[in-house]
Amino acid sequence: MIRNYIKIAWRNLVNNKVYSALNIVGLAAGMAVALLIALWVANEYSYDRFLPDSDRLYQAKINFTSIHNGTHTQNAMSLPIAQVLKTQYPEIKYVAESDWFQNHDLLVGDKKLYINGGGVGSDFLKMFQYQLLKGSAASVLLDPYSIVLTESTAKALFGNVDPINKMIKIDNKDNLKVTGILKDLPHNSSLQFGYLFPFEYRVQSQDWMKTARTTWTNNSFQIFVMLQSGASYASLAPKIKDIVVKNSAKMRSVKPEIILHPLNEWHLYSDFKNGKVSGGFIDYVRMFSIIGILVLLIACINFMNLSTARSEKRAREVGVRKAIGSQRSDLIFQFLTESILITFIAFILSVILVQLALPSFNTLTGSVVSIPYGNPIFWIIMISYVLFTGLVAGSRPAFYLSSFNPVTVLKGAFKVGKAAALPRKILVVVQFSCSVALIISTVIVYQQIQHAKNRPTGYSADRLVMSDLSDDLNNRFDALKNELMQTGLIENVVKASSPITDIYSHTTVEDWPGKTAGDENVNIGTIFTADQYFKTMGMQLVEGHDFSPKYELDTTHVILNEAAISRMGLKDPVGKEISWNEHPGIKVKIIGVVKDALMDSPFTPVEPAIFAHGQWGTKAMYRLAANVNTHDAIAKIEQIFNKYNPAYPFSYRFVDDEYNQKFDLEVLVGKLAGIFAGLAIFISCLGLFGLAAYVAEQRTKEIGIRKVLGASIAQVWILLSTDFVLLVLISCLIASPIAYYFLHNWLQKYNYRINIGPGVFLLSAGAAIIITLLTISFQAIKAAIANPVKSLRSE
Repeated sequence: MIRNYIKIAWRNLVNNKVYSALNIVGLAAGMAVALLIALWVANEYSYDRFLPDSDRLYQAKINFTSIHNGTHTQNAMSLPIAQVLKTQYPEIKYVAESDWFQNHDLLVGDKKLYINGGGVGSDFLKMFQYQLLKGSAASVLLDPYSIVLTESTAKALFGNVDPINKMIKIDNKDNLKVTGILKDLPHNSSLQFGYLFPFEYRVQSQDWMKTARTTWTNNSFQIFVMLQSGASYASLAPKIKDIVVKNSAKMRSVKPEIILHPLNEWHLYSDFKNGKVSGGFIDYVRMFSIIGILVLLIACINFMNLSTARSEKRAREVGVRKAIGSQRSDLIFQFLTESILITFIAFILSVILVQLALPSFNTLTGSVVSIPYGNPIFWIIMISYVLFTGLVAGSRPAFYLSSFNPVTVLKGAFKVGKAAALPRKILVVVQFSCSVALIISTVIVYQQIQHAKNRPTGYSADRLVMSDLSDDLNNRFDALKNELMQTGLIENVVKASSPITDIYSHTTVEDWPGKTAGDENVNIGTIFTADQYFKTMGMQLVEGHDFSPKYELDTTHVILNEAAISRMGLKDPVGKEISWNEHPGIKVKIIGVVKDALMDSPFTPVEPAIFAHGQWGTKAMYRLAANVNTHDAIAKIEQIFNKYNPAYPFSYRFVDDEYNQKFDLEVLVGKLAGIFAGLAIFISCLGLFGLAAYVAEQRTKEIGIRKVLGASIAQVWILLSTDFVLLVLISCLIASPIAYYFLHNWLQKYNYRINIGPGVFLLSAGAAIIITLLTISFQAIKAAIANPVKSLRSE
């Protein structure tokens, strides 16, 4: 019986090639989108879950609360917190402090690598149980002058030689012994690094970190925690939240509260509001999950519409089958078999499409998504997916076609009326409502990105370049600067403790003229730099003057940005003195005010910032001279950097590229939304094309009579197009308020955002109507130019 159903289904496919092709291609496209998004979503949810006991791992965070800024959550912690967590709470099994996993120089003979790694506490690998190929988690990080390499790092430095107990020079200063080899980290690990060294090495080699061990106000480190088996964070949370309040009187004014963030939420839940998780990348994962379901729904609607539209063609077949004894259940089973067969063919095609699309998709999203062909669970899910899609797509045709009265259809009296066409029209409206909503979303995301990109940055990124500074380069910076200037390739060069596109450090202004008892301290971005910094960056001093070329003259001088002046409410700030915890017990004088510059997020207000004259920096920033050849200039600059710092490989980034990276997530969302909106429209148009062909076929005799009576081609085209255009207009009216509601809520996460105007809805509606007309015009014009004599004779 089933074999017979499959044979009949196959014959129907072959005998109706055009409609079968439209069904299969549309369904395959929808299934491909849904499958691709499902694979991507599964990959995003898999982050860090490969680690044993991942549900017991946390990162410590701290909430600061103020009247002006509300509650701010940050990862940066002070080191005494780690000691308290480790010693006073039996619910906690391990605690490990760490730095921020930055680039360091590793040198072995003539081989040098400048890659990412970090200093971590001795319990780190007991908590994060990454696979150790050599060495044990209990011992590899005990010696302060040791290092653990990943496989690829070891291969790059030592080739095929066993690296255990070999020495590596780090940052051209100290030799570290290799004590362990880690298997390369999976792509779905939130922490990515090429090596680890003991945190104690940083403490022993840098005096300021020794002081940080007992300083509660120095929030410059990360802290990771592993709970005991069976311990509950819910019961631990109220015990640890006031650790800082109890131990640091200076910090009490900002109401510090310790919280723990679960490892399994790091990747998807990274945004905090009012001290609690409020979302993050999970918002986009959910959004694209919904888009995948909508696109698949659009494809299923196509199948339903095209199948029921051709009901007259199969009415007689249903009548004959019922007359010879077929039950309705038999017919339903037959039509569902047809649907599942089409879905299976579409699925095979969708897998091919996904496989072809994956390289480009992975490049676009920065993911490592693949089809797990060897995973039996995947195939169980896919079989269920095919059956579910086939049943959903074939449900209405099966129940509708099997309901025909055999006597009526065999007499030839069966006609499809308005009642049968109404569900089809409703489905078309649903289909295009989804497509139009996606078009509107794409336009709004693009407008928001452009709005932020067009925001004045307060500095000039033109030909501005940044390079990392090692300790060697810091110590020899004046010589480096002089030689660079002598080349004529650059206009100026300065160093700073932060790049122009970020602020690495925050401190507190505790007192200023006019401060009252009710005023809170100001958390302020802190940048150490030198004279001509503002000139080099293209930033404008609106009051006062720049730093002196002589550092000694400016040790107690600072320059504030406009946001800081506004936050403190200072009048005539130049010459005023403030208390700043970078210089405890010493008043510093404001010598200038600089115009606000976007050094952090382009979507948020400019934060208060203080600039001080310093002798240490992490970045060298220089502007290439006008009309120089960029490639040749960078090559010559590299030679000079290598002369003064041969142990470090030269690296550079153009500031405009660095700034544009701030839009990566929004650009990705916009591109994906645009691609999926295009596919949704394509699938919808396949359905419209088939329906237009069916309508033209059904009205062949009517069109012939109208042409004989003098109707023009344009009039016939309007006749056949009007119904479809009306349905699309209704779709636009439905989609617009729905899209507005969700997009308005999405925009609320940005302080600097666009206002949604009527133009985007009119533009999207116009685009949908034009696409509709282009899709159905072929069939409409084909019917309009047909010979009416032939049509009337054959009909």
